[in-house]
Amino acid sequence: MINEEIHVKEVRLIGEDGAQMGIVATAKALEQAEKAGLDLVMIAPKAEPPVCRVMDYGKFRFEQIKKEKEAKKNQKVVEVKEIRFSPKIDVNDFNTKLKAAQKFLTNGDKVKVSVRFRGREMAHTQIGADLLAKFAEGAKGFGILEKEAKLEGRQMIMFLAPDKKK
Repeated sequence: MINEEIHVKEVRLIGEDGAQMGIVATAKALEQAEKAGLDLVMIAPKAEPPVCRVMDYGKFRFEQIKKEKEAKKNQKVVEVKEIRFSPKIDVNDFNTKLKAAQKFLTNGDKVKVSVRFRGREMAHTQIGADLLAKFAEGAKGFGILEKEAKLEGRQMIMFLAPDKKK
C-alpha cells in the first residue's frame, strides 16, 4: 500500500535515509513524504504498528523488477530429453544414442532412457535391463544414475542426471 491507501491511525516511520523516526500519525507521515516529494510505502503491514517508509516508489519498483529479471537470467531450466530404443538394437546405433545422451548431459539436461518391448519381447525383459545397465555404465563419466531401470507397462525406463563435478 502506498500514500492514501494506508488506512491506519499510526505507523512506525522510517525516513528516506533509513533512519528511524518513531511512531507517528499516518497523516503526519504522509505530510512528511509529500514535503520530501516522495511516497509513503507500507513495508510491514502485519507489524504492530505497521511499518512505513518514505521512498520513491517508482524507482523502488523499477529496481525490484530489474533484480527479478537478473535472477531469472541466471536461472537454468533443466529439460528432460528422451532416448528410446528396442531390445534388438545394434552396437553402432547404441553408440550413437550414447553419444547423444552424453551431449545432453554435458549441456546440463536430464536424460530419460527407455526400452520399448513389442509382442513377445515382453518375455525377455532381462535383455532390456542389461541394455540399460550397459547404457548407464557408458554414460558414467558424464552423468549419474538418478532413477534405476523400472518396468512400466511395455517399456523399461531409467533416468540419468548430469554429473555436478563436470
